[in-house]
Amino acid sequence: MATFGTLSDRLTETFKNLRTKGRLSAADVDGTVREIRRALLDADVALEVVKEFTSHVRERALGDEVNKALNPAQQVVQIVNEELVRILGGEQRKLRFAKTPPTVIMLAGLQGSGKTTFAGKLAKKLQKDGHTPILVAADLQRPNAVNQLQIVAEQAGAAVYAPEPGNGVGDPVKVSEAGVELAKQRQHDIVIIDTAGRLGVDEELMKQASKIRRATDPDEVLFVIDSMIGQDAVNTAKAFLEGVDFTGVVLSKLDGDQRGGAALSVASVTQRPIIFASTGEDLDALEDFHPDRMASRILDLGDILTLIEQAQQAFDEEEAQKVADKLAKEAFTLDDFLEQMQQLKKMGSMKKMLGMLPGMGGQMKQQLQDFDESEIGRTEAIIRGMTPAERHNTKILNGSRRARIARGSGVTVTDVNQLVNRFEQAAKMMKKVARGENAGVPGMGAMPGAKPGASSKRAKKGKKGKYQGGRSGNPAKRAVQGDEAATAQPTGSGFGLGASAPQPSETDMAEIQKLFGKN
Repeated sequence: MATFGTLSDRLTETFKNLRTKGRLSAADVDGTVREIRRALLDADVALEVVKEFTSHVRERALGDEVNKALNPAQQVVQIVNEELVRILGGEQRKLRFAKTPPTVIMLAGLQGSGKTTFAGKLAKKLQKDGHTPILVAADLQRPNAVNQLQIVAEQAGAAVYAPEPGNGVGDPVKVSEAGVELAKQRQHDIVIIDTAGRLGVDEELMKQASKIRRATDPDEVLFVIDSMIGQDAVNTAKAFLEGVDFTGVVLSKLDGDQRGGAALSVASVTQRPIIFASTGEDLDALEDFHPDRMASRILDLGDILTLIEQAQQAFDEEEAQKVADKLAKEAFTLDDFLEQMQQLKKMGSMKKMLGMLPGMGGQMKQQLQDFDESEIGRTEAIIRGMTPAERHNTKILNGSRRARIARGSGVTVTDVNQLVNRFEQAAKMMKKVARGENAGVPGMGAMPGAKPGASSKRAKKGKKGKYQGGRSGNPAKRAVQGDEAATAQPTGSGFGLGASAPQPSETDMAEIQKLFGKN
């Protein structure tokens, strides 16, 4: 996630210096805490939050839990991780729904903070969960605010109530009350009220928001704040807390800044939980906020759980099972590859997904930046330029066929050749995985419906000499096996914490780039 790029780099470098030390002195701890303090201040985290955070880290790092630790450097990272989780709110807090519908959700915040866009994102997300939200256009001050909400509602496929044209015309309090009544009549179980914002905090804004709150008695008042405004986020949040009060926070534009101080400050300062994080312009770019996962991202420990959840939403389980069953019996074709690529696209940005893997934000940062997502479209065009027979069997692709495909998809013959070569290598690997031969993937068993491969049968026999203890009697082969075993051991995350899968190597990253794009 780009928001914490600079902070993550600074913290990664700070902890890297600790890894060579077998025991940490008070000077080591003080030096580390000093670097953490500088990194947080540079990230625009509020001074009061920085002081409290570093004080807790220092106190714990000098305590017995680190002195007695087998790996003190990892223990310090664990302490920092736990303290980050704490200042981010501790535990995830979900939306609270009314016992008797409709649930009323009021949005508040400054103009330009992303309230209207968030209203559409929230409506779309709630619809996926089986709810029937209606958006109420109560921002009657900002030019074209009503029209914008109507457009967003249409994109989200949600109902909207907009009786007034806006642009200074209409009473937002009456519109809000009427919107709630309409929801009851039409049996919408959620009402999302989009209120007016200002370019800065003022008395009129607070009075209007307070009146709407009293008139509608919302179950949730969500304060939407722009993550890019840094230190000002704290002052704005305090003003809204005193003037309107809110029950939860939404961080918008969390993908657009390198500092991210607002995220690390607002929950701690206001003592209100962050409920959602908006991570892009697309209406699907809305995540439930998990303090522990966000802390892991900041420390470059990855966010595998969010990645899995996104995959579960994008991939059809029945289709995945069909592919698995097919691979156990048949060859992996370009049609299969195209289908899998389309499933991946549903998950969103490849850069964002790859950035959730442990260690990717630091050591693979340049490779991620160089990853050209537009090349995925080029790969699709090449495959679609082939006939069904060519997709099923790449062996029939002679020179003239490849030239025709290149002309039809707007690429060079070299591009076609590279894709076919890379695909054929991938198909061989997929076949090995389907047969249960692992193809070099630690812990990967046979796919559903597949018979154990020859390699697994030999491992079970455990013959003396050649396979004693699973190791060859030949010294040269045994050395290679030792290297493979070391590679297969869980390496954890960038700092050796939490994860059980190996970090991706630069070669792995290059292969991903090759498969989906150009060299």
